[in-house]
Amino acid sequence: MAGHTAGDPLECYSIPIVLEKDADIDNQGNPVLEQDGKQRYRCGFRIGGGIDQDPSQSPQGYPDKGIYVTYIHENSAASRCGLQIHDKILQVNGKDLTVATHKQAVEYIRRKPVLKMLVYRKGVPQLHKPVNPGTQFQSYNQYSQPQYQQQY
Repeated sequence: MAGHTAGDPLECYSIPIVLEKDADIDNQGNPVLEQDGKQRYRCGFRIGGGIDQDPSQSPQGYPDKGIYVTYIHENSAASRCGLQIHDKILQVNGKDLTVATHKQAVEYIRRKPVLKMLVYRKGVPQLHKPVNPGTQFQSYNQYSQPQYQQQY
């Protein structure tokens, strides 16, 4: 992942994460509403980065202009769903965040009460190179044979 250029295809193992946001409430337990009258939700994490940011200025030392998780609040929706600090957010609800500005990423994450994300996490097992060099796709397979194989 080091040195990835925004917009270029990624070759990595992506982790699917579903984050169901918590309803935002005030100190008296009343729901907090947006200006349009809709319920406001909290996801419990902060992000850094974006194609408009300079990675050399990143206090965390991120190598590229991706969107990274920089903080997770305790007992939040983000902590419960398994999101981790330094996860690189690749997609949210089908939207490609590898080519998003910081502001676009924040606005997109705020839109929906449920976030279906794909993240890259350093340290995830490497994919095995295909045996047949003509094979276009790689797969992570912990089984010796396909799990779902029909017999004829």
